[in-house]
Amino acid sequence: MSKEISKIIRKIRVAKGFSQSELAKRLSISRPSYIAIEQGKRDLTLSEAQKIADLFGISLGEMENGLTPNYGKYKEMILAYLRHTGAGDGRIPKTKLAKLLYLADFGWFYENLKSMSGMSYRKFQYGPVPDAYFRAIDELQSEGRIEIKQGEDLILISENRGSRARSLETLEKRELLFIEEVAKRWKDKRTKEIVDFTHNQLPYKLCADDEIIPYALITQEDPDHVY
Repeated sequence: MSKEISKIIRKIRVAKGFSQSELAKRLSISRPSYIAIEQGKRDLTLSEAQKIADLFGISLGEMENGLTPNYGKYKEMILAYLRHTGAGDGRIPKTKLAKLLYLADFGWFYENLKSMSGMSYRKFQYGPVPDAYFRAIDELQSEGRIEIKQGEDLILISENRGSRARSLETLEKRELLFIEEVAKRWKDKRTKEIVDFTHNQLPYKLCADDEIIPYALITQEDPDHVY
C-alpha cells in the first residue's frame, strides 16, 4: 500500500472522528497493526479496505482518490436543484438531476479547484454519477423529503411541500447561487441535451468505462463547455 493511501486513510479517519483504537477494533486487529497501516508499513487486505471504506461511508474509489465526501451536503445539493430546476409541476427527470449534480461539482472545481461535495463520479453509459447517487435518492424518499413518480418513459423527482420549509444548512450562499446558475441554464433543456453535453466533455471522454473521473480533467475543458 502506498504512503499516499496511508495518509488519505489517516486524513479521513481524523475528519470522521474515529480513533486509531476504534478502527483497529472494527478491523479485528491490534492497535499497533493499525498504526502500521497509517504509516504505510502494513498493507491492507481487500476486505479490510472495504471495511474501512464502509465505516467512512465512502466507496473504495473515493478513498483511493483521497476525497473526503460530504454525503449530507450532496443530498442537500439534490434538494437545491429540485427547488430551482423543476418544470411547472416541480419535477426533474432522475437522469437529468444526476447530470446537474455532476455539473455543479465539476463546475465548482473548475472555478475553485475543489469539489462542492467531494463525491467521486464514475463513468457509466448514461453519464458520470457517484456510486451513492441512488442511495441518496432512496434515503431522501424514505425521509419524506422527495417524491418519485414513474412517468411514461422516465422517472420524475420532486421535493415534497413540507420539505421546502427546511433550510439547506450545509450549503454556503455562494454555492447555492452557483447551483441556481447551473439550474437556470438547463431548466428548459431536455434530458438528452444535458446527457450529450456531459458525454462530450473531456473528463467523460478521456476515462474508461466504470473508471472514477478525476476532477482535474475539467480544468482542461473549454471555459464555455464547463456547465
